[in-house]
Amino acid sequence: MATEGVTESAVRAARDIRAVFSRLRRRLREVGAAEGLTPSQTAVLSRLSKDGAASASALAAAERVRPQSMAATLAALDQQRLIRRDPDPEDGRRQLVTLTAAGTERVEGDRAAREEWLARTLQDRFTEAERQAVIEALTLLDRLTQQ
Repeated sequence: MATEGVTESAVRAARDIRAVFSRLRRRLREVGAAEGLTPSQTAVLSRLSKDGAASASALAAAERVRPQSMAATLAALDQQRLIRRDPDPEDGRRQLVTLTAAGTERVEGDRAAREEWLARTLQDRFTEAERQAVIEALTLLDRLTQQ
């Protein structure tokens, strides 16, 4: 890591942020792990919930996987009736993938389980002052995403 001209505290903060967020991400995946779904399938459902309808090729690009891998992921989701494919009104050769009602329910249930675990854990393990400190720290961390 090229850290010339970067303070030791900035290097440590970068390392610690990455490590903590990585562990938190893993823990949230465990808590919200949709039974019977792979991480790839869960990611596609989440993306469709957030971004709306998309073609298989757009999903593959967004998830940074090969089109063949996305086709397998979509086939599994289709088999479980979590997605549906409809003709693209602008290009009849293409299909748009959307969530079914069951897919939406699965995503929302997964999200609710994660939020419930996180809220309960913050309530049980942190004081009010510590929760306020977390909120303030997140405001600062959000600046990392602003450009």
